[in-house]
Amino acid sequence: MKDQLAPETARTALRIENATLIDGTGASPVTDAVVISDAEGTLIYAGPAATAPPAPPASGGETDRPRVIDAGGRTVLPGFFDCHTHLAYAHASPPGRRGELDPVLVTFDTATRMRQTLDAGITSARDLGGLSAGYRTAVETGRITGPRLHTAVRIISHTGGHADVRLPDGTDLSGGAMSEIADTVDESRLAVRKVLRAGADLVKICATGGMGSPYDQPEDEGLLEEEIRAVVDECRRHGGKPVAAHAQGTEGILNALRGGVTSIEHGYGLNDQALEMAGERGAFVVPTLSTVYAGINKDTMAPFHYQKKVRWSGITTENIARAIEQGARIALGTDAAVCPHGQNLMELSYLVDLGMDPMAAIVAGTRTAAELLGVDDRLGTLTAGRTADLILCDGDPLTDIGVLGDPANIVCVVQDGTVKKDLLLPAARKGERP
Repeated sequence: MKDQLAPETARTALRIENATLIDGTGASPVTDAVVISDAEGTLIYAGPAATAPPAPPASGGETDRPRVIDAGGRTVLPGFFDCHTHLAYAHASPPGRRGELDPVLVTFDTATRMRQTLDAGITSARDLGGLSAGYRTAVETGRITGPRLHTAVRIISHTGGHADVRLPDGTDLSGGAMSEIADTVDESRLAVRKVLRAGADLVKICATGGMGSPYDQPEDEGLLEEEIRAVVDECRRHGGKPVAAHAQGTEGILNALRGGVTSIEHGYGLNDQALEMAGERGAFVVPTLSTVYAGINKDTMAPFHYQKKVRWSGITTENIARAIEQGARIALGTDAAVCPHGQNLMELSYLVDLGMDPMAAIVAGTRTAAELLGVDDRLGTLTAGRTADLILCDGDPLTDIGVLGDPANIVCVVQDGTVKKDLLLPAARKGERP
Protein backbone atom coordinates (compact mmCIF):
# COMPACT_ATOMS: atom_id res chain seq x y z
CA MET A 1 0.00 0.00 0.00
CA LYS A 2 2.77 2.49 0.84
CA ASP A 3 4.34 2.00 -2.57
CA GLN A 4 1.04 2.83 -4.28
CA LEU A 5 0.04 5.94 -2.39
CA ALA A 6 1.71 9.29 -2.83
CA PRO A 7 1.60 11.76 0.04
CA GLU A 8 -1.68 13.67 0.12
CA THR A 9 -1.35 17.23 -0.99
CA ALA A 10 -3.21 20.28 0.18
CA ARG A 11 -6.15 21.44 -1.90
CA THR A 12 -4.86 22.93 -5.14
CA ALA A 13 -6.11 24.04 -8.52
CA LEU A 14 -6.14 21.10 -10.92
CA ARG A 15 -6.22 20.71 -14.68
CA ILE A 16 -6.78 17.20 -16.03
CA GLU A 17 -6.02 16.86 -19.73
CA ASN A 18 -6.15 14.12 -22.36
CA ALA A 19 -9.03 12.31 -20.64
CA THR A 20 -12.24 10.60 -21.62
CA LEU A 21 -14.96 12.28 -19.57
CA ILE A 22 -17.97 10.46 -18.13
CA ASP A 23 -19.64 13.20 -16.14
CA GLY A 24 -22.24 11.22 -14.17
CA THR A 25 -25.26 12.84 -15.81
CA GLY A 26 -25.79 9.99 -18.26
CA ALA A 27 -24.57 12.09 -21.19
CA SER A 28 -22.37 10.48 -23.84
CA PRO A 29 -18.66 10.34 -22.99
CA VAL A 30 -16.41 13.14 -24.19
CA THR A 31 -13.06 12.15 -25.67
CA ASP A 32 -10.05 14.47 -25.47
CA ALA A 33 -11.66 16.16 -22.48
CA VAL A 34 -10.36 18.64 -19.93
CA VAL A 35 -11.52 18.98 -16.32
CA ILE A 36 -10.50 22.08 -14.34
CA SER A 37 -11.00 22.91 -10.67
CA ASP A 38 -9.94 26.03 -8.82
CA ALA A 39 -7.91 26.39 -5.64
CA GLU A 40 -11.11 26.22 -3.56
CA GLY A 41 -11.93 22.75 -4.88
CA THR A 42 -14.76 23.84 -7.18
CA LEU A 43 -15.10 22.61 -10.76
CA ILE A 44 -14.97 25.44 -13.27
CA TYR A 45 -14.93 23.38 -16.48
CA ALA A 46 -15.53 19.81 -17.65
CA GLY A 47 -15.81 19.23 -21.36
CA PRO A 48 -14.02 19.07 -24.71
CA ALA A 49 -10.46 20.33 -24.89
CA ALA A 50 -11.40 22.43 -27.92
CA THR A 51 -13.56 24.76 -25.81
CA ALA A 52 -11.61 24.58 -22.54
CA PRO A 53 -10.16 27.73 -20.98
CA PRO A 54 -6.49 28.05 -21.89
CA ALA A 55 -3.87 26.86 -19.45
CA PRO A 56 -2.02 29.63 -17.58
CA PRO A 57 1.30 30.51 -19.22
CA ALA A 58 4.35 28.69 -17.96
CA SER A 59 5.93 32.04 -17.13
CA GLY A 60 3.38 32.67 -14.36
CA GLY A 61 4.26 32.21 -10.72
CA GLU A 62 4.27 28.68 -9.35
CA THR A 63 1.30 29.45 -7.10
CA ASP A 64 -0.68 30.81 -10.07
CA ARG A 65 -0.55 27.61 -12.07
CA PRO A 66 -2.76 24.57 -11.47
CA ARG A 67 -1.30 21.14 -11.13
CA VAL A 68 -1.66 19.58 -14.58
CA ILE A 69 -2.45 15.87 -14.72
CA ASP A 70 -2.03 14.12 -18.07
CA ALA A 71 -4.69 11.41 -17.95
CA GLY A 72 -3.08 9.60 -20.86
CA GLY A 73 -6.45 8.79 -22.36
CA ARG A 74 -7.80 7.35 -19.12
CA THR A 75 -11.39 7.84 -18.00
CA VAL A 76 -12.32 10.57 -15.55
CA LEU A 77 -15.55 10.11 -13.61
CA PRO A 78 -17.21 11.66 -10.55
CA GLY A 79 -16.21 10.27 -7.19
CA PHE A 80 -18.56 7.39 -6.40
CA PHE A 81 -20.91 6.83 -3.48
CA ASP A 82 -21.55 3.69 -1.48
CA CYS A 83 -24.96 4.24 0.07
CA HIS A 84 -24.89 1.19 2.35
CA THR A 85 -21.76 0.39 4.34
CA HIS A 86 -20.84 -0.83 7.82
CA LEU A 87 -17.33 0.51 8.22
CA ALA A 88 -17.07 -0.25 11.93
CA TYR A 89 -17.05 -3.99 11.24
CA ALA A 90 -14.60 -6.25 9.46
CA HIS A 91 -15.78 -8.44 6.63
CA ALA A 92 -17.66 -11.53 7.83
CA SER A 93 -17.35 -10.42 11.44
CA PRO A 94 -20.66 -10.26 13.33
CA PRO A 95 -21.32 -7.27 15.61
CA GLY A 96 -20.40 -9.28 18.69
CA ARG A 97 -16.80 -9.60 17.53
CA ARG A 98 -16.38 -5.88 18.06
CA GLY A 99 -16.78 -6.36 21.81
CA GLU A 100 -13.77 -8.65 21.87
CA LEU A 101 -11.43 -5.88 20.77
CA ASP A 102 -9.94 -2.95 22.61
CA PRO A 103 -11.81 0.19 21.44
CA VAL A 104 -8.53 1.70 20.31
CA LEU A 105 -7.98 -1.24 17.95
CA VAL A 106 -11.54 -0.86 16.64
CA THR A 107 -10.82 2.78 15.85
CA PHE A 108 -7.59 2.05 13.97
CA ASP A 109 -9.15 -0.88 12.09
CA THR A 110 -12.10 1.30 11.12
CA ALA A 111 -9.75 4.02 9.86
CA THR A 112 -7.99 1.42 7.72
CA ARG A 113 -11.29 0.31 6.18
CA MET A 114 -12.19 3.92 5.49
CA ARG A 115 -8.90 4.44 3.67
CA GLN A 116 -9.43 1.27 1.62
CA THR A 117 -12.90 2.47 0.68
CA LEU A 118 -11.65 5.85 -0.49
CA ASP A 119 -8.86 4.22 -2.48
CA ALA A 120 -11.49 2.09 -4.23
CA GLY A 121 -13.03 5.26 -5.67
CA ILE A 122 -15.70 5.94 -3.03
CA THR A 123 -15.42 9.60 -2.05
CA SER A 124 -18.75 9.62 -0.14
CA ALA A 125 -20.38 6.86 1.90
CA ARG A 126 -23.53 6.32 3.94
CA ASP A 127 -22.95 4.08 6.95
CA LEU A 128 -26.10 2.29 8.10
CA GLY A 129 -25.24 0.98 11.52
CA GLY A 130 -22.38 0.82 13.99
CA LEU A 131 -20.37 3.91 13.07
CA SER A 132 -20.36 6.82 15.50
CA ALA A 133 -20.75 10.39 14.29
CA GLY A 134 -17.20 11.11 15.46
CA TYR A 135 -15.82 9.43 12.35
CA ARG A 136 -17.78 11.84 10.17
CA THR A 137 -16.26 14.75 12.07
CA ALA A 138 -12.80 13.18 11.92
CA VAL A 139 -12.98 13.13 8.11
CA GLU A 140 -14.39 16.66 7.93
CA THR A 141 -11.60 18.03 10.10
CA GLY A 142 -8.78 16.10 8.44
CA ARG A 143 -7.98 13.87 11.41
CA ILE A 144 -8.36 10.74 9.25
CA THR A 145 -8.65 10.02 5.54
CA GLY A 146 -11.77 8.40 4.16
CA PRO A 147 -15.02 9.03 2.34
CA ARG A 148 -17.13 11.96 3.55
CA LEU A 149 -19.74 10.28 5.70
CA HIS A 150 -23.42 10.22 6.45
CA THR A 151 -24.08 7.86 9.35
CA ALA A 152 -27.19 6.38 10.92
CA VAL A 153 -25.14 5.59 14.08
CA ARG A 154 -27.53 2.86 15.29
CA ILE A 155 -30.43 0.87 13.81
CA ILE A 156 -34.00 0.92 15.16
CA SER A 157 -35.34 -2.60 15.55
CA HIS A 158 -37.99 -4.37 17.57
CA THR A 159 -37.10 -6.97 20.22
CA GLY A 160 -35.84 -10.07 18.47
CA GLY A 161 -35.68 -8.19 15.17
CA HIS A 162 -32.89 -8.01 12.67
CA ALA A 163 -30.78 -5.49 14.61
CA ASP A 164 -31.35 -7.00 18.06
CA VAL A 165 -27.91 -8.40 18.88
CA ARG A 166 -28.60 -9.05 22.57
CA LEU A 167 -28.10 -12.43 24.17
CA PRO A 168 -30.97 -14.02 26.13
CA ASP A 169 -29.47 -12.61 29.35
CA GLY A 170 -29.68 -9.09 27.92
CA THR A 171 -26.00 -8.65 27.06
CA ASP A 172 -25.66 -6.38 24.02
CA LEU A 173 -22.96 -7.95 21.88
CA SER A 174 -22.30 -4.65 20.10
CA GLY A 175 -21.71 -2.73 23.30
CA GLY A 176 -24.61 -0.44 22.47
CA ALA A 177 -23.16 0.51 19.09
CA MET A 178 -25.61 -1.31 16.82
CA SER A 179 -29.25 -0.97 17.81
CA GLU A 180 -32.04 0.96 19.47
CA ILE A 181 -34.89 -1.33 20.48
CA ALA A 182 -38.45 -0.04 19.96
CA ASP A 183 -41.63 -2.08 20.43
CA THR A 184 -44.35 0.61 20.40
CA VAL A 185 -45.15 3.79 18.52
CA ASP A 186 -43.93 5.92 21.42
CA GLU A 187 -40.73 3.89 21.75
CA SER A 188 -40.15 4.33 18.00
CA ARG A 189 -40.30 8.10 18.39
CA LEU A 190 -37.98 7.94 21.39
CA ALA A 191 -35.51 5.77 19.46
CA VAL A 192 -35.37 8.37 16.69
CA ARG A 193 -34.63 11.08 19.23
CA LYS A 194 -31.84 8.99 20.73
CA VAL A 195 -30.02 8.37 17.45
CA LEU A 196 -30.42 12.01 16.44
CA ARG A 197 -28.99 13.01 19.81
CA ALA A 198 -26.02 10.77 18.97
CA GLY A 199 -25.42 12.79 15.80
CA ALA A 200 -27.16 10.68 13.14
CA ASP A 201 -27.52 12.18 9.66
CA LEU A 202 -30.36 9.80 8.87
CA VAL A 203 -32.41 7.14 10.60
CA LYS A 204 -32.34 3.45 9.74
CA ILE A 205 -35.11 1.04 10.69
CA CYS A 206 -35.70 -2.66 10.29
CA ALA A 207 -38.91 -3.26 8.35
CA THR A 208 -38.16 -6.98 8.03
CA GLY A 209 -36.02 -9.73 9.41
CA GLY A 210 -32.73 -10.48 7.74
CA MET A 211 -30.10 -12.95 6.65
CA GLY A 212 -27.54 -12.56 9.43
CA SER A 213 -29.92 -12.36 12.39
CA PRO A 214 -30.55 -15.64 14.21
CA TYR A 215 -34.08 -14.96 15.50
CA ASP A 216 -35.99 -14.21 12.31
CA GLN A 217 -36.39 -14.73 8.58
CA PRO A 218 -36.10 -12.16 5.75
CA GLU A 219 -39.82 -12.51 5.06
CA ASP A 220 -40.74 -11.72 8.68
CA GLU A 221 -42.10 -8.22 9.22
CA GLY A 222 -40.19 -5.77 11.42
CA LEU A 223 -41.54 -2.48 12.76
CA LEU A 224 -45.29 -2.14 12.33
CA GLU A 225 -46.54 0.23 9.67
CA GLU A 226 -47.78 2.68 12.30
CA GLU A 227 -44.36 2.55 13.99
CA ILE A 228 -42.66 3.29 10.68
CA ARG A 229 -45.02 6.23 10.15
CA ALA A 230 -44.07 7.51 13.60
CA VAL A 231 -40.36 7.27 12.75
CA VAL A 232 -40.87 9.13 9.48
CA ASP A 233 -42.94 11.80 11.20
CA GLU A 234 -40.37 12.24 13.96
CA CYS A 235 -37.69 12.69 11.29
CA ARG A 236 -39.90 15.27 9.58
CA ARG A 237 -40.10 17.15 12.85
CA HIS A 238 -36.30 17.20 13.06
CA GLY A 239 -35.28 18.84 9.81
CA GLY A 240 -36.67 16.22 7.46
CA LYS A 241 -34.02 13.60 8.13
CA PRO A 242 -34.14 10.70 5.61
CA VAL A 243 -35.28 7.22 6.68
CA ALA A 244 -33.58 4.10 5.29
CA ALA A 245 -35.47 0.83 5.70
CA HIS A 246 -33.74 -2.52 5.89
CA ALA A 247 -36.44 -4.36 3.95
CA GLN A 248 -36.01 -7.77 2.37
CA GLY A 249 -39.35 -9.62 2.43
CA THR A 250 -42.26 -8.32 0.36
CA GLU A 251 -44.71 -7.46 3.14
CA GLY A 252 -42.14 -5.48 5.08
CA ILE A 253 -41.14 -3.62 1.93
CA LEU A 254 -44.77 -2.62 1.41
CA ASN A 255 -45.09 -1.53 5.05
CA ALA A 256 -41.97 0.62 4.69
CA LEU A 257 -43.22 2.27 1.52
CA ARG A 258 -46.66 2.94 2.97
CA GLY A 259 -44.91 4.39 6.01
CA GLY A 260 -43.08 6.90 3.84
CA VAL A 261 -39.42 5.84 3.99
CA THR A 262 -36.82 7.44 1.76
CA SER A 263 -35.07 4.25 0.63
CA ILE A 264 -35.55 0.51 0.54
CA GLU A 265 -32.30 -1.23 1.46
CA HIS A 266 -31.76 -4.64 -0.16
CA GLY A 267 -35.29 -4.96 -1.58
CA TYR A 268 -34.84 -8.64 -2.33
CA GLY A 269 -38.60 -9.31 -2.25
CA LEU A 270 -39.62 -6.40 -4.50
CA ASN A 271 -42.69 -7.34 -6.52
CA ASP A 272 -44.70 -5.38 -9.08
CA GLN A 273 -46.89 -3.79 -6.42
CA ALA A 274 -43.87 -2.61 -4.44
CA LEU A 275 -42.10 -1.29 -7.55
CA GLU A 276 -45.20 0.66 -8.56
CA MET A 277 -45.55 2.09 -5.05
CA ALA A 278 -41.85 3.02 -4.91
CA GLY A 279 -42.15 4.80 -8.24
CA GLU A 280 -45.25 6.73 -7.15
CA ARG A 281 -43.59 7.85 -3.93
CA GLY A 282 -40.14 8.59 -5.36
CA ALA A 283 -38.47 6.05 -3.07
CA PHE A 284 -34.95 4.87 -3.84
CA VAL A 285 -33.87 1.22 -3.98
CA VAL A 286 -30.38 0.22 -2.80
CA PRO A 287 -30.07 -3.44 -3.89
CA THR A 288 -26.71 -4.39 -2.24
CA LEU A 289 -26.11 -7.13 -4.80
CA SER A 290 -22.61 -7.63 -3.43
CA THR A 291 -24.20 -9.56 -0.56
CA VAL A 292 -25.43 -12.11 -3.12
CA TYR A 293 -22.52 -12.17 -5.55
CA ALA A 294 -19.67 -11.78 -3.03
CA GLY A 295 -21.25 -12.42 0.35
CA ILE A 296 -21.95 -16.16 0.45
CA ASN A 297 -19.25 -18.39 1.91
CA LYS A 298 -20.27 -21.58 3.72
CA ASP A 299 -16.91 -21.77 5.49
CA THR A 300 -17.25 -18.37 7.20
CA MET A 301 -21.00 -18.17 7.77
CA ALA A 302 -23.23 -19.61 10.49
CA PRO A 303 -25.37 -22.44 9.07
CA PHE A 304 -28.62 -20.47 9.49
CA HIS A 305 -27.10 -17.50 7.64
CA TYR A 306 -25.77 -19.62 4.79
CA GLN A 307 -29.08 -21.45 4.36
CA LYS A 308 -31.06 -18.22 4.17
CA LYS A 309 -28.63 -16.73 1.66
CA VAL A 310 -28.80 -19.75 -0.63
CA ARG A 311 -32.60 -19.85 -0.41
CA TRP A 312 -32.90 -16.17 -1.29
CA SER A 313 -30.16 -15.72 -3.90
CA GLY A 314 -32.31 -16.72 -6.88
CA ILE A 315 -35.28 -14.70 -5.62
CA THR A 316 -33.04 -11.67 -5.22
CA THR A 317 -31.51 -11.71 -8.69
CA GLU A 318 -34.90 -12.26 -10.33
CA ASN A 319 -36.59 -9.41 -8.46
CA ILE A 320 -33.75 -6.90 -8.79
CA ALA A 321 -33.47 -7.67 -12.51
CA ARG A 322 -37.16 -6.82 -12.80
CA ALA A 323 -36.64 -3.63 -10.79
CA ILE A 324 -33.88 -2.60 -13.20
CA GLU A 325 -36.06 -3.43 -16.21
CA GLN A 326 -38.94 -1.36 -14.82
CA GLY A 327 -36.74 1.67 -14.16
CA ALA A 328 -36.62 1.70 -10.37
CA ARG A 329 -34.70 4.61 -8.86
CA ILE A 330 -31.58 2.63 -7.96
CA ALA A 331 -28.63 3.96 -5.97
CA LEU A 332 -25.42 2.02 -5.44
CA GLY A 333 -24.80 0.34 -2.10
CA THR A 334 -22.85 -2.77 -1.14
CA ASP A 335 -23.49 -3.64 2.54
CA ALA A 336 -19.70 -3.73 2.91
CA ALA A 337 -18.78 -5.84 5.96
CA VAL A 338 -21.22 -8.50 4.77
CA CYS A 339 -19.11 -8.36 1.60
CA PRO A 340 -15.44 -7.29 1.53
CA HIS A 341 -14.43 -3.69 2.11
CA GLY A 342 -12.41 -1.86 -0.52
CA GLN A 343 -14.02 -3.59 -3.52
CA ASN A 344 -17.13 -1.43 -3.52
CA LEU A 345 -17.37 -0.73 -7.24
CA MET A 346 -17.74 -4.43 -8.03
CA GLU A 347 -21.39 -3.63 -7.32
CA LEU A 348 -21.52 -1.94 -10.72
CA SER A 349 -20.71 -5.23 -12.44
CA TYR A 350 -23.53 -6.97 -10.59
CA LEU A 351 -26.03 -4.32 -11.65
CA VAL A 352 -24.89 -4.73 -15.25
CA ASP A 353 -25.07 -8.51 -14.93
CA LEU A 354 -28.77 -8.14 -14.07
CA GLY A 355 -29.49 -6.00 -17.10
CA MET A 356 -28.49 -2.43 -16.29
CA ASP A 357 -26.67 -0.48 -18.99
CA PRO A 358 -23.09 0.39 -17.90
CA MET A 359 -23.75 4.13 -18.16
CA ALA A 360 -26.90 3.74 -16.06
CA ALA A 361 -24.91 1.79 -13.47
CA ILE A 362 -22.38 4.62 -13.28
CA VAL A 363 -25.23 7.11 -12.80
CA ALA A 364 -26.63 4.91 -10.01
CA GLY A 365 -23.29 5.24 -8.20
CA THR A 366 -22.91 8.97 -8.80
CA ARG A 367 -25.83 11.29 -9.59
CA THR A 368 -28.64 9.10 -8.24
CA ALA A 369 -26.70 8.26 -5.09
CA ALA A 370 -26.04 11.98 -4.56
CA GLU A 371 -29.78 12.59 -4.90
CA LEU A 372 -30.48 9.98 -2.24
CA LEU A 373 -28.09 11.69 0.17
CA GLY A 374 -29.47 15.12 -0.72
CA VAL A 375 -26.10 16.44 -1.92
CA ASP A 376 -26.71 16.48 -5.69
CA ASP A 377 -26.37 20.27 -5.71
CA ARG A 378 -22.64 19.88 -5.14
CA LEU A 379 -21.66 16.22 -5.70
CA GLY A 380 -22.36 13.34 -8.05
CA THR A 381 -21.61 14.95 -11.41
CA LEU A 382 -18.64 16.63 -13.06
CA THR A 383 -20.26 19.91 -14.01
CA ALA A 384 -19.21 23.50 -13.41
CA GLY A 385 -20.00 24.69 -9.90
CA ARG A 386 -19.86 21.23 -8.32
CA THR A 387 -17.21 20.09 -5.84
CA ALA A 388 -14.08 18.55 -7.34
CA ASP A 389 -14.68 14.93 -6.36
CA LEU A 390 -13.40 12.71 -9.14
CA ILE A 391 -11.48 9.59 -10.04
CA LEU A 392 -9.28 8.52 -12.92
CA CYS A 393 -9.40 4.89 -13.97
CA ASP A 394 -7.52 2.68 -16.38
CA GLY A 395 -9.65 1.19 -19.13
CA ASP A 396 -13.07 1.99 -20.54
CA PRO A 397 -15.86 1.20 -18.06
CA LEU A 398 -18.50 1.46 -20.78
CA THR A 399 -17.03 -1.54 -22.58
CA ASP A 400 -15.84 -3.33 -19.42
CA ILE A 401 -17.58 -2.10 -16.27
CA GLY A 402 -15.43 -4.51 -14.27
CA VAL A 403 -12.37 -2.24 -14.54
CA LEU A 404 -13.90 -0.02 -11.86
CA GLY A 405 -14.20 -2.93 -9.45
CA ASP A 406 -10.44 -3.40 -9.15
CA PRO A 407 -8.93 -0.70 -6.90
CA ALA A 408 -5.62 -1.06 -8.77
CA ASN A 409 -7.34 0.49 -11.80
CA ILE A 410 -8.36 3.56 -9.78
CA VAL A 411 -5.15 5.49 -10.39
CA CYS A 412 -6.19 8.85 -8.96
CA VAL A 413 -8.78 9.94 -6.40
CA VAL A 414 -9.56 13.61 -5.82
CA GLN A 415 -11.82 14.56 -2.93
CA ASP A 416 -12.94 18.15 -2.38
CA GLY A 417 -10.12 19.37 -4.62
CA THR A 418 -7.45 17.41 -2.74
CA VAL A 419 -5.54 14.56 -4.36
CA LYS A 420 -5.98 11.62 -1.99
CA LYS A 421 -4.62 8.78 -4.12
CA ASP A 422 -2.15 9.20 -6.94
CA LEU A 423 -0.55 6.38 -8.89
CA LEU A 424 0.42 8.79 -11.68
CA LEU A 425 2.89 10.87 -9.70
CA PRO A 426 6.39 10.34 -11.17
CA ALA A 427 8.45 7.87 -9.20
CA ALA A 428 11.09 10.50 -8.53
CA ARG A 429 8.55 12.60 -6.63
CA LYS A 430 7.01 9.78 -4.62
CA GLY A 431 7.94 10.08 -1.00
CA GLU A 432 8.49 13.83 -1.15
CA ARG A 433 6.83 15.86 1.52
CA PRO A 434 4.13 18.03 -0.07
